[in-house]
Amino acid sequence: MQLNRIDWTPPERGRGEPRPPAQIRRILALFRPYSGRLAVVGLLVAASAVVSVVTPFLLRAVLDVAIPQGRTGLLSLLALGMIAAAVVNSVFGVLQTLISTTVGQRVMHDLRTAVYDHLQRMSLAFFTRTRTGEVQSRIANDIGGMQSTVTSTATSLVSNLTAVIASVVAMVALDWRLTVVSLLLLPLFVWISRRVGNERKAITTKRQKQLAAMSSAVQESLSVSGILLGRTMGRSGSLSREFTEQSDELADLEVRASMAGRWRMSTIGVVMAAMPAVIYWAAGLASAGGAPIVSLGTLVAFVSLQQGLFRPTVSLLSTGVQVQTSLALFQRIFEYLDLPVEIAEPERPVHLETVRGEVTFDRVTFSYQDDQERPTLSGIDLELPAGGSLALVGETGSGKSTLGYLVPRLYDVTDGRVLLDGVDVRELSFDTLARAVGVVSQETYLFHASVADNLRFAKPDASDEELVAAARAAHVHDLIVSLPDGYDTLVGERGYRFSGGEKQRLAIARTVLRNPPVLILDEATSALDNQTEAAVQQALDTLAEGRTTITIAHRLSTVRDADQIAVLDRGTVTELGSHDALLAEGGRYAALLHRESVPA
Repeated sequence: MQLNRIDWTPPERGRGEPRPPAQIRRILALFRPYSGRLAVVGLLVAASAVVSVVTPFLLRAVLDVAIPQGRTGLLSLLALGMIAAAVVNSVFGVLQTLISTTVGQRVMHDLRTAVYDHLQRMSLAFFTRTRTGEVQSRIANDIGGMQSTVTSTATSLVSNLTAVIASVVAMVALDWRLTVVSLLLLPLFVWISRRVGNERKAITTKRQKQLAAMSSAVQESLSVSGILLGRTMGRSGSLSREFTEQSDELADLEVRASMAGRWRMSTIGVVMAAMPAVIYWAAGLASAGGAPIVSLGTLVAFVSLQQGLFRPTVSLLSTGVQVQTSLALFQRIFEYLDLPVEIAEPERPVHLETVRGEVTFDRVTFSYQDDQERPTLSGIDLELPAGGSLALVGETGSGKSTLGYLVPRLYDVTDGRVLLDGVDVRELSFDTLARAVGVVSQETYLFHASVADNLRFAKPDASDEELVAAARAAHVHDLIVSLPDGYDTLVGERGYRFSGGEKQRLAIARTVLRNPPVLILDEATSALDNQTEAAVQQALDTLAEGRTTITIAHRLSTVRDADQIAVLDRGTVTELGSHDALLAEGGRYAALLHRESVPA
């Protein structure tokens, strides 16, 4: 969906930021908690490598001793030894796979939960400037794309490296001259693989960005709201075409990622496959016209070892390419993990066992990060006694919702303080704030779950009687029991089986169930018709008795009875008083009230 929206994008890595070696150390640190299991894998790998290089020596004994000398007993033992080596290697391989896959999946789990937990601690501002699809793509596509690397690469790396070392040692033991011939081209192969790895890494970065863009497009255009908007605006066809173009670009990137360096890597495979012929040719030339430089058994055993060397070497080179490719994925994950937490719990948080509900705004100033020059709020001074009610009114964009959201720390002040019972909310524990302040926002969010589950999100251990009492307080109980499955009825995606007013009343019931001493009502009755608004307002008035209530409203009819009404204009309080007092002044509040009462 083509929208004029500013999306958050991680900054480009600067000079002082971690380079690949530091990044690799950070990746290795992910495996540190599982070092014991990895040590077992290392032992299995070493044992497997030793067993693998024994087989060529048994083969040499078969060809040079047992068969020429007709020693059938020795031949049987050697044959059994070769079979036993294969069985032991298979067992070791299964155990390696089991342990390494378990470790890899635990690392994947740690990464997923670390990213999710870190994002849970981010401020509301981060999510207002970041597309939901982008966040989902980081957790699903990027971490999912690392699965093969995390689960098998470490074991493959150690296993193949050990096999290469063991094979080289065994080859030198058989004949050092043939070993030199075999290893001449390895430096060239390493250089080629590094080039291929860098190329695939660059393509992978582009591919993951494209995946994130597609995830965002799907999340936005195939949601209920997106479908409604697309069809009512006649944009369904254009949205399909835009998605087709994005998918086509992704397909092209996938092909490029798959084919990057494929011919060069294939060349390496061809050369390695031809090496046995080169060894036979070199041995034959050296032996021409004289005694052979090596026995037939040694030559066959050497070629067998050479194949045992080339297979893990090719695998090592491929693993190196895969690691370089995965660095792009790790970089995207680390970018999220390195995001600064703008709203963090203090090191020594204050816990309030009992909250009276006294709220004070002391010289409060607030600016969004992308608009520091124009404060959204400036120099706000308000005092709200426990059990009192404050209404915030003003034009759209005057800062009403932002001021209300400072109390539960959805945002933090840029300057000044917000106090709850005389304690700066930045010093309170998150648990205290969550218990003390309840918010009913103008955007009602319901999960795709039952009505009961949505209500119990506020209080998981709530009894059925408590659910009913909360629903009655919000004047929604009769509606719920009229549904086919009552409180077990699924609300549908984002609650779209309910009207706006019904969803709002469910949200109010959810807050009633939580029973907070401080209420923030952000347009809590904005979606209700006049009759329902009156009923719910009566329920809210009853709920507000003995509680501190901050009401954010455009419709001034809902705030006439507030103890104090603060009129905001461009982030400052221009008028403060009761309804009658402000009306008598004939200022901005009176003008707003007159505009509301006179039909346009």
